[in-house]
Amino acid sequence: MVPDPPRADPPRADPLEFTLRWPVRGYELDSRGHVNNAVYLSWAEELATAHAEAAGYGREWSERRGGGWVIRRTEITYHKPAVYGDEIELTVTVELVRGARGVRRTTIRRAPNGELLAEVLTEWVWVRLSDGRPTQVPRELIELAAAATAATIARRRPGPRVGRPGQSHD
Repeated sequence: MVPDPPRADPPRADPLEFTLRWPVRGYELDSRGHVNNAVYLSWAEELATAHAEAAGYGREWSERRGGGWVIRRTEITYHKPAVYGDEIELTVTVELVRGARGVRRTTIRRAPNGELLAEVLTEWVWVRLSDGRPTQVPRELIELAAAATAATIARRRPGPRVGRPGQSHD
C-alpha cells in the first residue's frame, strides 16, 4: 500500500481584505420590506468572523493567544436599502491594528450592479479571555497590518493649513 502524499494546507485568504456574497433572507426584513438597520451590523460581524477564519486568525488562533476581538464602536452610513431577493456583496478591509484596537471598514453592495448600499466602520478591541479586559493585540497582527495602519493614520492627519499672515504652523 502506497501512503497518501502529504496534503498541502488550503490557501489562506488575504488577511487584510475579504469578500463574500449572500442573498437577503426574509427574516432580515423590517415592516417596510427593507433589511432592518440592525442586520447591517450583524452582517459586518459575520463577515469579519468568516474573514478571520479564512485567513487563519480565527477562534482557535485567538484562543491559543488568550484573547479575542469584541466590537467597541460602530458607525453605519446607509445609502440605499437592501430588499428581499437582493444578492449582496460584502467586502471588509482592515484599516488599522494598533495597541488594543483594530478598525475594519465593510462595504455592502448590490451584487449585480455594484450599487453601494451601506458602509460600516467598526472599531474592535482585543480582550483577554481570562477577564475581558483590553490588552495589546498580538504582535503578529500588528506587523501584518502595519502598512494599512500607516496609510490610515496618514489619511487622518490634516494636511498643511493655510493660516493668517504672520501665523506659524510648525
